[in-house]
Amino acid sequence: MTAHFSKDPLHGVTLEMQVNALVARYGWVKLGQLININCFKNDPSVKSSLKFLRRTPWARAEVEALYLDSLNDTVPEAKDEPAFNPWTEGRSKQD
Repeated sequence: MTAHFSKDPLHGVTLEMQVNALVARYGWVKLGQLININCFKNDPSVKSSLKFLRRTPWARAEVEALYLDSLNDTVPEAKDEPAFNPWTEGRSKQD
């Protein structure tokens, strides 16, 4: 028997998983700026957002598109050392 692999990147990913991932990545404020939906701006919650998105196909399509775009974007990795090192750059040099 062969395993069936879907080419759909959203296969097995629920709408709740998408919303939670987007909130974790962007936060409610940024998410409300990226997708202009009131359920992301006014007293946001996962439950209210899911209720609205399940009834509104165009809004769900926007959330799915942003989720797919966020999968392709790489998050910049944090450096081990800060860009400004106070031990080496904090002192003023006297001539």
